[in-house]
Amino acid sequence: MRSEATRVYDARDARPGLPADFSTAVRGLFEFRGLFVELVRRDLLIRYKQTLIGVAWAVVVPFSAMLVFAMVFTRAVPVETEIPYPLFAYSGLLAWNLLATSLRTATTSLTLNHALVTKVAFPRGILPLSTIAVALVDFLVASVILGGMMVYYGVPPSGLAVLLPLVLLAELALVAGLSLLLALAHLFYRDVGYIVGLGLLLWMFATSVVYPVELVGGRLGALLRWNPMNPIIETFRAALFGGTLPGAPALLGTALGSLALLAGAIVWFHRLEPRFAEAI
Repeated sequence: MRSEATRVYDARDARPGLPADFSTAVRGLFEFRGLFVELVRRDLLIRYKQTLIGVAWAVVVPFSAMLVFAMVFTRAVPVETEIPYPLFAYSGLLAWNLLATSLRTATTSLTLNHALVTKVAFPRGILPLSTIAVALVDFLVASVILGGMMVYYGVPPSGLAVLLPLVLLAELALVAGLSLLLALAHLFYRDVGYIVGLGLLLWMFATSVVYPVELVGGRLGALLRWNPMNPIIETFRAALFGGTLPGAPALLGTALGSLALLAGAIVWFHRLEPRFAEAI
């Protein structure tokens, strides 16, 4: 007989219909919040204790990438930006790496934890979602360097900084929805892991990470405007440094679309959960 804890998240116990599935899945995730915290703690210990420079890796990756792009876009192919280019690139990479790191680790989170998935009763959505919390810690650590760079270049925080939590929540909703879907897809189709790496590289260059996408004109430029990460990163910069905010419809559309994606991913993940053990 299944335990009460198992019944909390098992899709087979939910009444038919999206609201019932959604509420059952969310309730299960909340009930096992202690396990979520332990998984995040475990991953942080592994990430930072078993490396030579520990927590500094959270800073080394975006900072070294910023140096490379600064050499390219200030010397080889000069790009004009409203703020010093290193600040432009580092802030974009900071926001982008939160998404990219989360998706890379979330994609394989179910298959790498196959013993937990097959032998322990808990809502498996905790596994991909816990990787986002680890990436968020990296984001916060690397943000300290961004603060130091702002002092160095004499760029004070904008009065729009109050928007930063809202921008971060919109990005986290997008990341959480994609993480659940990619973890699910990788469980049934292992080729997804290879596709994610290439997809993230292409997606980054279609986003205002290291250059302003406004520079791209024509049909390609119009297509790039549909990229949900562009309003997020552009608003992130505007909230930090001031400047022109993206259009309200684009930002609102991204936020609402991200929430809808997350809700749909939670329901789909929950409904397919009974098949995980046989798929792994």
